[in-house]
Amino acid sequence: MEEGLLTRSVLEEAKSKTDNGVGDNCRQNDSQATMVTVLSSLVALFGSLSSGCIVGYSSPAESGIVEDLELSLAAYSVFGSILTIGGVAGGLVNGRLTDLIGRRHTMWFSGIFSIVGWFSIAFAKNAWWLDFGRLLLGFTNALNHYVVTVYVAEITPKDFRGRYASATQLMTCCGISLVYFIGNVVTWRTMAVLSAIPSLLQIFGLFFIPESPRWLAKVGRYIELEGTLQSLRGKNADVSQEAADVIEVTEKFMQQSESILHLFQRRYTRLLIVGAGLMILQQLSGSSAILFYSSSIFLDAGFSRSIGTISMSIIQIPSATLSVLLIDKSGRRPLLLGLHLLKELTPTLVYIAMLGFSVAFTMGMAGLPWVVISEIFPINVKGLAGSFATITCYFFSWICTYTFKFMMDWTSAGTFFIFSAFCGLAVVFVAKLVPETKGRTLEEIQASIAQF
Repeated sequence: MEEGLLTRSVLEEAKSKTDNGVGDNCRQNDSQATMVTVLSSLVALFGSLSSGCIVGYSSPAESGIVEDLELSLAAYSVFGSILTIGGVAGGLVNGRLTDLIGRRHTMWFSGIFSIVGWFSIAFAKNAWWLDFGRLLLGFTNALNHYVVTVYVAEITPKDFRGRYASATQLMTCCGISLVYFIGNVVTWRTMAVLSAIPSLLQIFGLFFIPESPRWLAKVGRYIELEGTLQSLRGKNADVSQEAADVIEVTEKFMQQSESILHLFQRRYTRLLIVGAGLMILQQLSGSSAILFYSSSIFLDAGFSRSIGTISMSIIQIPSATLSVLLIDKSGRRPLLLGLHLLKELTPTLVYIAMLGFSVAFTMGMAGLPWVVISEIFPINVKGLAGSFATITCYFFSWICTYTFKFMMDWTSAGTFFIFSAFCGLAVVFVAKLVPETKGRTLEEIQASIAQF
């Protein structure tokens, strides 16, 4: 009861400041995105580009690896799915690590693991080194999926936060497209070396970007916080009100417990259901299986592998770009629901269906669950909630990616009917449970958390 009164009082104070004109400067500053904000977001987004290379790699590399290392179906299924085991391991620590050492240092840590993982694959002589590298890349992926979105959401003004945070999916699509393209012209070893480049660029760029102001507030570095906000909003911007709001809401939430038991209190129940539910449905729609094994799906359907994968790589980029442009205008819920896709796709045409899935998934369920998670959880449980959501995501991703080949051998039609059923369930889930967050500051969202 006291916690509910606390969050309501914080929200009422924020509304009062806005109504009385005190928040005018904060609102004015919120409408600006400076070059520092753009460059900082770009450096972080190299992590998403790396993630795209990671998840897209196994499809174009499949035939080359199987032939060169003489892997069986089961052995390659292990290689494809072990990424998710690394993801679960990363999910156990990504939230705490992000809270403990900060957003910048977590991205740096992730970049190092990524480079080691890629070179382990590039020089692998047997399945063990191949799987070890893939495991490290899964760990990296879990860190990137959480920390990149959180960092971008925490440094950008509210009017731009949606499109900047959803740009993580655009960069992921660019990474997938990159490996799909080069996978048709270079060997799988060369492709692994080239895929390490985004991580190298990110590590270099991290030396020149600021830490998240919300994390600085969490650890009590208030003077540095105001200086960081000043650089992010521009030297002539008045950031005093925004800094005060961030500090006030953060301090009140930090007075509460950060334990794992606190995360499962009744006031967070709906948010946990939303966060975990989006991740489960994202994976049970078959997304990871389609990404990991798209080339073999096309081959099984009697369609050209190269034309199919290249087409998928091309079509994902404009659909992800459209999502970036729409998210702050239409909101999160309409894109997650798929209301923009009214034309029924012909299920019997694998090529059209795969491209249709790529468009719909890229615009909605691919990246937006991570955006929603970065917005809805308050600072005192954000790390724990992020770990919980990531573990959930990668656990169900492992189930899908490991069993996919065996399910296809059992019944290809039945496999995709199951995926379709979960896609339908996702529509109902979003319509009934997922809150809209567009046009609100992170402090407003978190202060009203008990009122959802």
